Amino acid sequence: MSEQFDVIVIGAGIMGCSTALQLAKRGLRVAVLEKGEIGNGSTGKSSAIIRQHYSNELTARMALYSLRVFQNFAEEVGGECGFHQAGFLALVSAKDRAGLEANVALQQRVGIRTELVSAQAAAALMPGLDSTDLVAAAYEPESGYADPYLTVHAYANAAKALGVRFFLHTEVTDVRFVEGKVAGVDTGQGAFDAPQVVNCGGPWGARVAKLAGVDVPINSCRVQVAFFRRPPGHEAEHPVVADFVRASYFRPETGGLTLAGLIDPAEADAVVDPDDFKESVDMRFVLDVGELLVDRYPAMEESQSTGGYAALYAITPDWHPVVDEVPAGSGFFICAGFSGHGFKLGPAVGVMTADLVTGAADPTFDPHIFRLSRYAENAPVRGQYEYSIAG
Repeated sequence: MSEQFDVIVIGAGIMGCSTALQLAKRGLRVAVLEKGEIGNGSTGKSSAIIRQHYSNELTARMALYSLRVFQNFAEEVGGECGFHQAGFLALVSAKDRAGLEANVALQQRVGIRTELVSAQAAAALMPGLDSTDLVAAAYEPESGYADPYLTVHAYANAAKALGVRFFLHTEVTDVRFVEGKVAGVDTGQGAFDAPQVVNCGGPWGARVAKLAGVDVPINSCRVQVAFFRRPPGHEAEHPVVADFVRASYFRPETGGLTLAGLIDPAEADAVVDPDDFKESVDMRFVLDVGELLVDRYPAMEESQSTGGYAALYAITPDWHPVVDEVPAGSGFFICAGFSGHGFKLGPAVGVMTADLVTGAADPTFDPHIFRLSRYAENAPVRGQYEYSIAG
């Protein structure tokens, strides 16, 4: 006999757990099915940067909402998320100055605490920063980074406290329909019945959608990060930095480390099997990203490499997610394809998706721009920068 629920959520990363919690708050009986362990996909290896620097009003509003959750996590969710308010700097050269100014104006309109600062002021905010090739920066004093493992498990625990049931090592093998409506899913551990299914599969999102007969342009792509131990005299925590000049980013990590990665559209080309890819970092990457880091933060020339790892992004053609019911009225929902900038939006995405599933008349965040049909309509989500991953 199959298990009966109101909603089945596929995937126990930040999107699945946040969505499950919000659905449970609306009184629904929810099951989360996860092929592995909680957070062991993209979420657990996220760089977990919490920033609000987006160039669309919707994503900026979502980022602000999510920041407030991270800032007040014990009250909003319960447990610990490891949020560090380190501050956030976005660095640009002349070609991106107009975009930066437009973004900051938009963000200020929606209530984000951010400001334009000169190259010299950016260097003052982060002693040791090389600002010689910069024209301007944006600074968010409230932003920073969190601990992805603590965050996703706190969400899962909060959902469990409201009755959500988690089924781990339970891979979905089919999505069942009756007369065009979702009836449930099949797994290696048995059948689960529900009139609504939410695909929060991340890098497996396209594969899960295919089980429902839906083609969604989400690729699983390998990305890398490297760690460097800061040298004596630079042990103090520095801001999170998005360096649009050198297409890279870096942020502090506990233990006197700095984590560094790329803001590079070419990462979309590294398509891999999410179940079979090299999870260790490439030495070439460590050398290359280390050079970019030293160029911007010269003191790191004396740093010590402490390795790194490879993780997965679920990348769409415009680097923005698909949050939609496909086909309309079917009860099959997609919430995937966040392209490397989803963790910071996780709290808001749970609200957005739960509103979509329950048919809220006045949703907190309208997901229309994230509809799947935008690709066929030639209406992709566009940002101010050439680096689409920045949002």
